[in-house]
Amino acid sequence: MTLFRSSGDILADRRYDLGRGYAADGDVAAAADLYLQATELAPGFASAWYALGEAREALGDRDGARAAFGKVREADPEDRHGAALALARLGGADPASAAVHTYVRTLFDQYAPRFDRALEDLSYRAPALLHEAVVALCREVARPLRFGTMLDLGCGTGLAGAAFRPHVDWLVGMDLSPKMIEAARRKGLYDRLVVGEIEEFLAGEAAANGRFHLVIAADVFAYVPDLPAVCAAVARVLGPDGVFGFTVETHDGEGAIVGAKMRYQHGAAFVRAAVGEAGLILRQIRPASSRTENRRPVAGLLVIAGRR
Repeated sequence: MTLFRSSGDILADRRYDLGRGYAADGDVAAAADLYLQATELAPGFASAWYALGEAREALGDRDGARAAFGKVREADPEDRHGAALALARLGGADPASAAVHTYVRTLFDQYAPRFDRALEDLSYRAPALLHEAVVALCREVARPLRFGTMLDLGCGTGLAGAAFRPHVDWLVGMDLSPKMIEAARRKGLYDRLVVGEIEEFLAGEAAANGRFHLVIAADVFAYVPDLPAVCAAVARVLGPDGVFGFTVETHDGEGAIVGAKMRYQHGAAFVRAAVGEAGLILRQIRPASSRTENRRPVAGLLVIAGRR
């Protein structure tokens, strides 16, 4: 999804629109020229600078792309376009240091009205994969498939909540996007819904001695820069015999990187270390694709962890 915010200059906006048309037709060089014209007409036009950065990157001009993404951050200090992630992808910043909250909130606020339908088109199945894994774990350790409290991290419109609601007495959902929370509330699945940032929310729950028997994060950590910190925060609110299940996108290398689609990808060894350092037992980690893009499965990992 591409965020557009008008420059306030009709000629600059028209140059931008023409550029998008050329880019859609595959003429990226012409698109880049039009985006540059738009920024000359309106130097603070963040959307045009961002599009110019994408075009330059596609043309192999990485230095020019970095310069354009830098201009995005100057024009929009809140970084609603996600220029920090783009710079991290290009090696211009540490992926874990990218401030992404405003970008993610903006992205999903505009995505919310068509979120469920869009994921159907991507054959999205993270909630189903996690549900199957939790059912299998309960069977393996001979425990009832019933949880007193469940926390749905990054609950979105409630797809994971719907999968687990039959097995949960008290269901809490939290998400960074107010529009996503509105959509989840309309489904009537949750006992409590909260708008907030994950680490801040978990810190508040820990301070209040909040405990959850099951914590689920379905495709959430693709938008979280510091996985080890979040795993540690989850560990502080996971009750005795608690279960923590999540999915991540992955790559064959080390650590965490920003992929071509502006999402974090986590190496398997990095995930194992994040879980272990949080003081949790890794019960399962296996390859699992939760969605497709361009009709191809997106490489991912399914992870089930628990208390010692």
